[in-house]
Amino acid sequence: MAEFKIVVLPGDGIGPEVAAAGVEALKTIGEVYGHSFAFEEKLIGGIAIDERDDPYPADTDAACQAADAVILGAVGGPKWDLKPKRPEQGLLAVRKSLGLFANLRPMDVAASQAFRSPLKEDIVSGADMLIVRELTGGLYFGKQSRTETSATDECVYTVEEIERVARIAFEAARKRRNKVTSVDKANVIETSRLWRETVNKLHAAEYSDVELEHALVDSMAMHLVTRPKSFDVIVTENMFGDILSDLASVLPGSIGLLGSASLGATGKGLYEPIHGSAPDIAGKDLANPIGTLKSVSMLLRFSLNLNAEADALDAAIEAVIQKGILTRDLGGTAAGSEVTKAIVAEIRAA
Repeated sequence: MAEFKIVVLPGDGIGPEVAAAGVEALKTIGEVYGHSFAFEEKLIGGIAIDERDDPYPADTDAACQAADAVILGAVGGPKWDLKPKRPEQGLLAVRKSLGLFANLRPMDVAASQAFRSPLKEDIVSGADMLIVRELTGGLYFGKQSRTETSATDECVYTVEEIERVARIAFEAARKRRNKVTSVDKANVIETSRLWRETVNKLHAAEYSDVELEHALVDSMAMHLVTRPKSFDVIVTENMFGDILSDLASVLPGSIGLLGSASLGATGKGLYEPIHGSAPDIAGKDLANPIGTLKSVSMLLRFSLNLNAEADALDAAIEAVIQKGILTRDLGGTAAGSEVTKAIVAEIRAA
């Protein structure tokens, strides 16, 4: 029997509710497929600030370092706005500590679900893309300074940082439709010029079989809502990826449907839904668990190499959506826990 150590970071707001859904799904996978999952729950984000005065305590880091994979619920909320210590610092810290330099966010719109999109069905039906975002460089990790009259945020990228995330994008494209769109602002920003030059050199040296195109970030924002079916794998730097992946997330009709994987060189990953902590609905059993469950599917694939189990979870999610067992964000009336129970039942019945 395979045995895996999973650290769970529930975090803030609806984080504990959706993280619990992920744990329930993994327990069911373990029972059905003969695996053993050992779960350890740790603090991160706002609750960690409240209880430990640290958004990413040392014991949380030690547990994550020893785990096979990490599930994160969500961090943040207005309670900590403009405070010296912010919940989001915990998220940045865990990514940096585990060396998680690439964030993968898949987004697809099945023809049967295209009516849920805020865009016209013919624009989004069949869209299927993977956004690969560099995760540990750029403005979010650069030096910062502030005076009463000015502020500075430094954006730095190295060739090594660009190459390693671009390589993940090219490798992913080879398993998909063999096309990469690299997004930058090379007409204005020097780090973007380095980005484009580095991607071009890597493409020529190792991935000439993959189609490569470049897009400026401002025009890319327009293209994502006018012709999203044009894209396969999109790779970009940290801040641009943060913005564009959130824009793309609304195409299927709800941000609650999408998961993500943050990966490094070791195979260990951090898996989280792309939505925020939604404190306004926390504790009401209204949160959609599907984003977390899609993240758990990625956990099974990327960190544990359990592809059949991931396929089973994906099939169970799709079956429940087709049956119309939906949370409020998708026009349904089901509680989040009811959706989780229905998906777990599908796994058992398969």
